[in-house]
Amino acid sequence: MKFKIPLPLQQEHEALHERLRLATQAGGEVGEAARTLAQLMHPHFIKEDQFALPPLGLLAALTRGEWNAEMAEVLTLTDQLEAELPQMLAEHQGIVAALKTLRDAAARTGHSDIVAFAEALTEHARVEEEVMYPAAVLVGQVVRQRMSLRVPAAA
Repeated sequence: MKFKIPLPLQQEHEALHERLRLATQAGGEVGEAARTLAQLMHPHFIKEDQFALPPLGLLAALTRGEWNAEMAEVLTLTDQLEAELPQMLAEHQGIVAALKTLRDAAARTGHSDIVAFAEALTEHARVEEEVMYPAAVLVGQVVRQRMSLRVPAAA
């Protein structure tokens, strides 16, 4: 079964990617700070797209009580997220530090749009840590629970 990242999250990530791309084109220390940030974020975004955010595509169905055996395939993703979560949170620390550098450089040089972007991306990281990642892990827990309730009794 293919698990899709909910469209609003996809759109938000696309918008963040575009704003970061634009920031990398700024000159001087702002552009340099944005390029450093992009190098940190690229592998992190790949992980999110591969296994951290796709389980969220099941949230609506699970809350409606829907179930099918193919949903169990999400456990591969949620298990990987749980295993890699400490590393992903550590990556967030590096990303947030790079965002502070970008924000400070943008503030010094009058790039208020990039200051706003850095602040928005910092908040986005907090939302991932406090809402999205835990929700994805919870999807796996709910799926596991529903699987255990549907195991046929031994003959």
